[in-house]
Amino acid sequence: MGWVYLLIAGVLECLWAIGLKYSDGFTRFWPSVVTAVLIVVSLGLLSLAMRTIPVGTAYAVWSGIGASALAVVGILFMQEPGGLVRIGCIGMIVLGVAGLKLFGDTAV
Repeated sequence: MGWVYLLIAGVLECLWAIGLKYSDGFTRFWPSVVTAVLIVVSLGLLSLAMRTIPVGTAYAVWSGIGASALAVVGILFMQEPGGLVRIGCIGMIVLGVAGLKLFGDTAV
């Protein structure tokens, strides 16, 4: 269940980061409220995930999900640059997150 919590927390991290943009520095009331709620729920789910997932792995996966998803959203919907190198870097983040999940329990 920890990985489910972590996945949802990562998606919510992406959403609250978008909310930060629309809150305009917390000067717009409703976008600020929605952003604050998303932050609290995302961190709450992250803390639940950390009951069964090591803290380093959980935090790296949480931030990786948020960073890569937000970069893709920026490219697709916010007119941010999406060159081949940038997309490749996003791919490396995704591979790193997948590696933490796949090889997190093995010792080298």
